[in-house]
Amino acid sequence: MGNVFQTFVRYVARNIMGMIGLSCYILADTYFIAKGLGANGLTALNLAIPVYSFIYGIGMMIGMGGATRYSIEKEIASKEMRDIGFSHAVWMVAVISLIFMMMGIFMSQIMAHLLGADETTMADTTSYLRVILLFSPMFLMNQVILCFVRNDQNPGLSMTAMLMGSFANIILDYILIFPFNLGMFGAALATGCAPVISMIVLSIHFIKKKNGFALRKIKWQGKRIIDIIMLGMTSFIGEVSSGIVIIIFNLIILNLTGNIGVAAYGIVANLSLVATAIYNGLAQGVQPIISEAYGIGDKATVSLIYRYAVVTGVLLSIVIYIFISVFCDPIVALFNGENNEMLTQIAAVGLKQYFTAFFFVGFNIVTIIYLNSIDCPKQAFVISIMRGFVAIIIIAIVMAYLFGMTGVWFSFLVCEAITVVISFGLYKSTK
Repeated sequence: MGNVFQTFVRYVARNIMGMIGLSCYILADTYFIAKGLGANGLTALNLAIPVYSFIYGIGMMIGMGGATRYSIEKEIASKEMRDIGFSHAVWMVAVISLIFMMMGIFMSQIMAHLLGADETTMADTTSYLRVILLFSPMFLMNQVILCFVRNDQNPGLSMTAMLMGSFANIILDYILIFPFNLGMFGAALATGCAPVISMIVLSIHFIKKKNGFALRKIKWQGKRIIDIIMLGMTSFIGEVSSGIVIIIFNLIILNLTGNIGVAAYGIVANLSLVATAIYNGLAQGVQPIISEAYGIGDKATVSLIYRYAVVTGVLLSIVIYIFISVFCDPIVALFNGENNEMLTQIAAVGLKQYFTAFFFVGFNIVTIIYLNSIDCPKQAFVISIMRGFVAIIIIAIVMAYLFGMTGVWFSFLVCEAITVVISFGLYKSTK
């Protein structure tokens, strides 16, 4: 048991640190854009964020799907089969990246309009979208390599890569927005360069020849592609749901309070992404351990790791909510460069009400990854689709109509609470 707990701490602690660093991509953009471009820049960023979430979600789907299968089969499959799995993931990224890049070149302005940009935010939203889409190969490939290196018993290097990428993003954000005066284009360029730095760090895993997988020429296997998609679908939905929630909330809030309300929600949403990243770090940290234990039939370790993860999620929820409650006003002031009173009021109330949902978020995310790790992707998919699409959209629209902004903030709590009941039922059914 001692060894299991030590392994749990080693994987989870490093992965949480890495995910916090990775989530600072957008948080750094939020801070520097708020300081350099004001409320309109903050609104433009929040309108464009869902596209980043979608790209990131595709990368997570391919990376987590391929790496989960790699962990399950690592002790029983041949080197050739492991290489084939990794190679499929890489070539899937290559094809999807080409599509995203074409969208960046020809459709950025159309997408900005569809996301709600008006004449005051159109230029900045379009600029951010174009750069993010053109850098999509870097985002996607970085996620795939991160997942495989982590599952190849090197969580420390994955953490270092994520932190170095995030640190580079923060430095480049400042340099490109202020001394170089590149505005929104500079913020997006800094974000795009971060995964490049991360992959340079990850290359150490291959240079030292510690990798248990390699790229090779393959013939496309439909079953392999479907397997990667199915095992990674919950990660995709988990990430994309953040973007879906932001789009729905943006449109609702635009009707209720206008651009200032969207800017305030931008603060809440981006801090929410950081908090969610902590739970994702916890879940992704336990995934390799659970998958490997499941692969060799060690059911006791599977159950033990899940319990560790749930308890850790509860403790994290308490810490996160206390932190938000105590430091709410300074946090809002940090992102309110123009000292807009209306923005301050909406964001401060929103933070305290929206973050009540995180008492349930941890359990749902951990259970999704647990089910996926024991090769139960259908059950995991049900939870993901419920919290990411079905429940939140319906609940947000209804509660906004009934209670205004208060309904918007608390709709997230109601959605996650309902999902907990479903998560617990599906967990019990698979035991």
